[in-house]
Amino acid sequence: MRAETLTSADGTQLAARSYEPAQDARGSVVIGGAMGVRQEYYANFAEWLSREGWRVTTFDYRGSGDSAPASLRGYRADLFDWTRDYEAAIDHAHAAQPDAPLYLLGHSLGAQLPGLLANQHKVSGMLSVAAGSGYWRENAPQLKRMVLYFWYVAVPVAVKLFGYFPGRKMRKVGDLPTGVVMQWRKWCLNPKYSVGAEGEPVRRLYARARFPVVAVSIADDELMTLRGTHSLLDLYENAPRQVERVEPAELQVRRIGHFGPFRSDQHDKLWPRMAKWLGGFGTAAA
Repeated sequence: MRAETLTSADGTQLAARSYEPAQDARGSVVIGGAMGVRQEYYANFAEWLSREGWRVTTFDYRGSGDSAPASLRGYRADLFDWTRDYEAAIDHAHAAQPDAPLYLLGHSLGAQLPGLLANQHKVSGMLSVAAGSGYWRENAPQLKRMVLYFWYVAVPVAVKLFGYFPGRKMRKVGDLPTGVVMQWRKWCLNPKYSVGAEGEPVRRLYARARFPVVAVSIADDELMTLRGTHSLLDLYENAPRQVERVEPAELQVRRIGHFGPFRSDQHDKLWPRMAKWLGGFGTAAA
């Protein structure tokens, strides 16, 4: 693993890591993380994937993880800024291997933002993991019971008091810049999620995506539902897309959940399947 510093389009410095395979790489994989999840969370999976022959890039969005300032109070960033950060990671990975295919592995939010990318032409496919529309009516039942309190009370009050969302103190999501959490709130309260909240320009961006998408839906996901997964895929209206449903029982495990796909106990269970799906993009293209 090599720690690196990337520069986003507006000059913002981002913490990133590159994992190089021992042999010639089969291609590049950029891991786009979930909301409030540090790139460190994906380190074991990224190392394993590099041993499978892929060059892997992870990064922290501005204002999060190793890309965060000393204090988030008053820090300015929104989800469009995070998309620019995603673009910087893609540009960096593409420059390292310009003639190799580049795939995205998007976990939750990391599969939502690629519809907004300006450099979609550099992407050869996306594996979406535990991702879906965040629209609250399509949340999993246990989340839906409390999510309106979260959006209408907890978030507005917290950002007003602290100048950012103190998710770590509240044990919800993670620390987030005000602009990120308030824009995310707007998306999650709209039936058509990001496209509905932001309007026609954003719909056209998603419609421009042509890279194939394989969406892995986790049956016991405590946040995302199968319905939400299909709603997200529908935003990528002109992209080839399919859903792969994964049940814990078929992997002989008691639980997977929203964050489980990247835990080390999936080393010989779900990880090989994800690697196979990534490799399948190249097979389909051929």
